[in-house]
Amino acid sequence: MRKIFKKALLTAGFVAMACGGSVQAAGDPIKGKILFEGCAGCHGRPGYTNAFPRYHVPLVAGQSGAYTVAALTAYAAGNRNHMSMEGNALSLTEENRVHIGAYLEGFKLTKVSHEITGNPKAGKKKAASCAGCHGGKGVGSDKNYPHLAGQYESYLVHAINQYKSGKRKSPIMTGMVSSLTEEDILDIAAFYANQKKGLPVFSR
Repeated sequence: MRKIFKKALLTAGFVAMACGGSVQAAGDPIKGKILFEGCAGCHGRPGYTNAFPRYHVPLVAGQSGAYTVAALTAYAAGNRNHMSMEGNALSLTEENRVHIGAYLEGFKLTKVSHEITGNPKAGKKKAASCAGCHGGKGVGSDKNYPHLAGQYESYLVHAINQYKSGKRKSPIMTGMVSSLTEEDILDIAAFYANQKKGLPVFSR
């Protein structure tokens, strides 16, 4: 695991440099708010779930602009698998993705409380190797990586399983999660979902 983590950090440097040029321009949060109206039908409904497979639609307010742009770009490129997200991301210009990112970044992290089923205490130990990118409590300093603190447990489980199966393309994440068991994944997700301060739940 240590070797995988070192390799992941090295790769992360190249990913950050590759992404850097596309997210340097400042977005307009006012334009982003207008553009986000098309996203709020799912992401602006607290506790809303995907139909199948069933998991909570992720919280996106409070994520960094750089990560939001990277995520939308990944959906548009087919590196993330979700029919409606792929279509929505493809309809956005790169400039519009930056505007949406600027809008979402304007939300502050706040007190959260989610129902969890995994073991957050065990998850803390298992998530130790994730801290290099995501921070010790799920809020990293590098804006190219997502905040995990306060994210829905079921969504984190879904995302990790997507990386493990290869449905999401990321050499870093695939290497990091390849040896995780179902119990490991649930416990890690519980640890991040159980943080006292994290991504806010907001409604349209």
